[in-house]
Amino acid sequence: MRVDLFDYSLPAERIAQVPRPRGTSRLLLLDRRTGKTAHRSFADFPGLLRATDLLVRNDVRVRHARLYGRDAEERLVEIFLLQPLAGDRRRWLALAKPGRRAKRGRTVRFREDLAARVEEVHDDGKREIRFEREIDEPLLARIGHVPLPPYIRRPPDAPDRPEDRAAYQTVFAREPLAVAAPTAGLHFTEEILAHVERRGVTIADLTLSIGAGTFKPVTAEDTDDHFLEPEEVFLPAETASSVARTKAAGGRVLASGTTVARSLEALARLPPDAPGDLRFTTDLFITPGFEFKSVDALLTNFHLPRSTLLMLVCAFAGREIVLAAYEEAIRDGYLFYSFGDAMFVS
Repeated sequence: MRVDLFDYSLPAERIAQVPRPRGTSRLLLLDRRTGKTAHRSFADFPGLLRATDLLVRNDVRVRHARLYGRDAEERLVEIFLLQPLAGDRRRWLALAKPGRRAKRGRTVRFREDLAARVEEVHDDGKREIRFEREIDEPLLARIGHVPLPPYIRRPPDAPDRPEDRAAYQTVFAREPLAVAAPTAGLHFTEEILAHVERRGVTIADLTLSIGAGTFKPVTAEDTDDHFLEPEEVFLPAETASSVARTKAAGGRVLASGTTVARSLEALARLPPDAPGDLRFTTDLFITPGFEFKSVDALLTNFHLPRSTLLMLVCAFAGREIVLAAYEEAIRDGYLFYSFGDAMFVS
């Protein structure tokens, strides 16, 4: 399918630059059968649910993966940590910007007397970085920065804003394995989640470790020529059982975000009798024409033009219906992307 079919024009002022109080965003309701829309506040979300619903969340925590250091000539270098190599927290796969300051053999120095050497540069631009000591989460919390997407403009190497650190993490986040937030989950407060449970809705969790693929633009002209990088999923046995029970009883499975939708649809394509907790990788690329076997409703933010996330939403509700809803949201003053408003597609 042509990638330009997923394009749309977004005024710059519609890109949310600062987080609002959690739970106060706007919520666009979209009926995927009719294309009808309605406008609510996210605080109204629990009232849209039924006692027979299952809400599935991605409980991954975002690590402070962006490091700023200096090269031998005291020039600024950004090192963006992706994942430890072979479980060794001294060796990391990373991105670097600008790449010319992080060539093979170069040393970069960071705060707290930490230094790292660029050991290898891959053809895709990723680097293998060796640090002098282990990079654990407490160290990252001190010297690392919140990995906000580039469309949220912040001065490089400036201290993180406390509100950014709080807002770019869900209230139910657990293990720090992601380099980007599951943004649909950012809207929930503890009070809203409690209201959801009072409605009788079951809440279940999974963990998809959002990786560098979330930043990878679709440069191909056709979706068939684009490939997603594999991401790891941990899906507890109880979550899989909850999905099966809900589907068998005729209830709705609600995915909080595209990462949950991908994980659940990947689960639906695994061998049926896999016992216990599940750990698997998925490179499932969902585009229009995809048959959804698990997800019945989707809570999601508004996504970038031509992005794989927008393609997934279009696959779920129909390209024309989704893009018409996006145009309505733009006209009505909704804010887009990570710190923006939300949409509930059912």
